Order: sequence, then C-alpha cells, then structure tokens
Amino acid sequence: MQSSTLDRKLVEQLVRQVLRQQYEGRIFRASGQSGGPNPLVVNVSARHMHITQEDLEVLFGKGSKLTKLKDLYQEGEFASEQLVTLIGPRNRVIPNVRILGPCRKMTQIELSYTDGIFMGLDLPLRISGDIEGTPGIVVIGPAGALTLTKGVIRAARHVHMNDADMSYYGVKDGDAMKLRIAGPCGATLENMRVRYHPKVKLEIHIDTDEGNACHLDSSTHMELLK
Repeated sequence: MQSSTLDRKLVEQLVRQVLRQQYEGRIFRASGQSGGPNPLVVNVSARHMHITQEDLEVLFGKGSKLTKLKDLYQEGEFASEQLVTLIGPRNRVIPNVRILGPCRKMTQIELSYTDGIFMGLDLPLRISGDIEGTPGIVVIGPAGALTLTKGVIRAARHVHMNDADMSYYGVKDGDAMKLRIAGPCGATLENMRVRYHPKVKLEIHIDTDEGNACHLDSSTHMELLK
C-alpha cells in the first residue's frame, strides 16, 4: 500500500512538471486583431517567485544577484537561473520553482489552483502585490531557507496596458475585460483585470490551469473585449 501511494505521488509530480515545461516561456500571438496600436499577446505564466534582495541573499548567500536565463516579454523583466524548492503544510514539495527578475520590494510566490490543492494551501485569487492575509510557505535554497508567513497567491488573470492600449479599448486601470479564445477547446475568460503602466507592452497573463483548460496552443483566434 505504501509503495502504491508513493508511486501515485511520483506520477502526480511528473505530470505537473511536464505541464509546467509545456507552457513555461511560451507566448501566443492572437490572430484576427486589427486597428490596435500593439499586437495582442497571451502569455501562460507558470508557477514562479518574485523576491527581495534581502530574501535572495538568505537563499543563495550574501551578495548574491539574480543571473538572467532569458528575457521575458516585458522590457527589463527576465527568468533567472535561480531555482528554489517549496515545502507546503502537508510536507509536500514542489521543486525547481524559478525566480523572476529583477528583485522587487516584496517576496511573492504565484501558483496555480492545482498547485494549491497539491500543497494543501487555500490560495486566494489576488492581483500581484496584494498579499495581506495570504498563506505562507517554506522556501529552500542552496544557502538557506525562508519561512514566509504570507505571500503565496493564485494570480488573477490580467492584461497589461499602456495609455495607447487603454484609449483603443476604451478602458481604465482596474476595469474587467473578457478574452475570447476560439479553437477546439474554445472558451471565454472573464474578469480579465486591466493593469496600467505607461511603459508596458500589451500582454495578457493567464495561469497554467487556464491555459490547459482551453488548450491555448491549438487556438485559432483570440479577441480582447470590454
């Protein structure tokens, strides 16, 4: 019985790892959009960590810096080479969680709903940066460990926009939009929150559960609607 349980846990971990690798770093450009100032890009965001410089040094040693693995779509943002291990309240483990750079003013971990179930965490659906009242977790690095008392969320789906994008779509910061996805597993994702910054490029972020549910890789057309 014990061997069977261990085997099942191993299979679950392997399946999650394959799904994460399938979407990590993938960018899907919408077809059929016209008239807007920028192309519509939908990015499936795999589990990841944002970190302060202080916490980075706890995990990787004094004076450590994030080293770039590859650039992300938004200018100045990147996937780092640094990986950490997460340990949840059930002593379940998610290894190889990537840190995204550059360092931020707060440490935050973004997981999918499925990750939360596996780890035994009741993940709140939050906009990035809204971490009050969220669960914590233990983070292990090569030089030390962090016991976070808060900061683990399921990131709410959202769309990054600059002034030109908001003018074109007729929305303002914080508004809710819809993403219509056509294809074999087509779906409409509602409550797509507008996040404004004057220097961002138009980009939608959804998580791996959402990307898997609509099989985004097979989509034939995507459209952003008010």
